[in-house]
Amino acid sequence: MSVERVGVVVHQGRPEAVAAARVVRDWCAGEGVPCTDIDVWRDDARRRGGREEAHVAGNPDLIVTLGGDGTFLRGARIAAKNHVAVLGIDLGRVGFLTEVPAEDVVRALDAVHRGRADVEERMTLTMRTSRVLEVPKDIDALMGYGRRPMLPPPHVDLEAEAAAEGWGVALDVTALNDVVVEKLARDRQVSLGVYIGGRLLASYSADAVIMATPTGSTAYSFAAGGPVVSPRMDAVLFTPVAPHMTFNRTVVVAPDEPVAVRVLPNSGQGAVTIDGQLRGVLDAGDWLGVYAAPRRLRVIRLGPHDFYGRLRTRLRLTDAPAAAAEGEIAPLFRPDGPIPHDLAHLHFSLADRDAAAGG
Repeated sequence: MSVERVGVVVHQGRPEAVAAARVVRDWCAGEGVPCTDIDVWRDDARRRGGREEAHVAGNPDLIVTLGGDGTFLRGARIAAKNHVAVLGIDLGRVGFLTEVPAEDVVRALDAVHRGRADVEERMTLTMRTSRVLEVPKDIDALMGYGRRPMLPPPHVDLEAEAAAEGWGVALDVTALNDVVVEKLARDRQVSLGVYIGGRLLASYSADAVIMATPTGSTAYSFAAGGPVVSPRMDAVLFTPVAPHMTFNRTVVVAPDEPVAVRVLPNSGQGAVTIDGQLRGVLDAGDWLGVYAAPRRLRVIRLGPHDFYGRLRTRLRLTDAPAAAAEGEIAPLFRPDGPIPHDLAHLHFSLADRDAAAGG
């Protein structure tokens, strides 16, 4: 893809991110590509939805994020809404979403501009609700969001069949990681009827319930005891957080099976967060349905995604002492020739592919 306009999302609290942003702007100036800072806010200004943010920035066709996973999610919500690619420059500490190190910024931009980069697509989530979501007045102070302005409640998705009888309101939402319904008051759990594919699974009383993508399986869902799922998959993970019941396991469902929750009559209010951002509150009787979105996030890669190598490194996975005593573990595949026909349809790690190619 030839880059026509760049939008830059910067973690302003990190000097190295600010410095890397200067490198991006210098590259843009050298290539004659317009460059605009996006998702920038002041304490006295409201934040904008993804479509409006892109429109104000001149509709960039590449969004570059400089920071950690939180910064990447800020850029991703804009990129997915506008079907443009996002390039994440890694300046975080623990995350899984950004991969390109700061010293490779120019190489990455050159690769994208000259069509040498890979584009990986990730599943996202959207939702319908029984009513349009609203954020009660002054809740930002209650929830501790005073450090930055909140995003507005989601708009109605005018491209969907928003007023379909009995199917709720379609919201203009794109979640890369997860949609969470959590208790609003510390002393009252949220009680929810949980439905999968339209059928009741069980009623939960919990601190929260998480509906996550495979990409989000290494985020809040993982912290709550959920499984790690390959981001190359399409699936929806339902994970309860501290439920008052024996069954506390994650349920992994097909992407065409919606996961819905209804707030039960005696429940406390439920806060709805989308990729970690508070976007509305549910009252007793309200419901929310989450399902795979038609739009996917386009992520720029400089090469094949080594998810499991990153998993080992980021989570500092160590080998069992008994196994480590056996010495260094040999690689599984180190072929001298081409990949056999019966394995040709499989996805191998970057190192295995290089070996098979004689690298």
